[in-house]
Amino acid sequence: MTASTPTHTFVLVPGAWLGAWSWYPVARQLTERGYPTLALTMPGLAYDGSPAGLRLADAVNHVVSEVESRDLTDVVLVGHSWGGYPITGAAHRLADRVAKVIYFAAAVPEQGRPMIDENEQYAAVIRQAIAASPHGTVPADLEAVEGVLMPGDPAPIQKLVSELLLPQPGGYMTDSLDVPPVTKIGLDAAFVQCADDIALALPAAELAARLGVEPTVIPGNHMTLLTEPAVVADALISALASRQ
Repeated sequence: MTASTPTHTFVLVPGAWLGAWSWYPVARQLTERGYPTLALTMPGLAYDGSPAGLRLADAVNHVVSEVESRDLTDVVLVGHSWGGYPITGAAHRLADRVAKVIYFAAAVPEQGRPMIDENEQYAAVIRQAIAASPHGTVPADLEAVEGVLMPGDPAPIQKLVSELLLPQPGGYMTDSLDVPPVTKIGLDAAFVQCADDIALALPAAELAARLGVEPTVIPGNHMTLLTEPAVVADALISALASRQ
């Protein structure tokens, strides 16, 4: 291994309704630049099991297990959207293995506060969906993709993404983490904001402030990881190289 060969491993965690597939275009970019990369699907968000009864702890445990089972070190944990929750919980348990935590258009959890309580409008929709679902899940449809996740993107891409979405386990949205922001335990963190993102429950600057950092702004909407993966990969590599 030469001195210029990347030694960090990117571990990419998707947002609500998404699987590892949502990170694949970025993972390819990172891999082609020499970075080992692992994209994860959280429990309940694939066709290999039921989403019923899953809690936020199950997602955190999954991230921890995947990192530990591979004996990964110098890990860069990256969470998109809701994925900020499992990477935060996992970072506390993997602190000696983590080099950086990057929140990409992501929630930065406040200790003891679940995602459902971050936005009153979102909370009403989520509670209604959980109550109406036999599995206690929260679905997303084409309307959500067109109006919130990917506004302005080509219709065929919006339709394809909507058909790939799976219902989010409700416990992932209603559970909280009893841990402080990762910077409070000495971990290095960064926040990457997409300029046209309207999907976050709170303003990006407010979320980044929980980490004590300023957001880095790139073009695009909430799903830029699919439409401009090279731009996102550049931002992640730049974030890794910088110290906040």
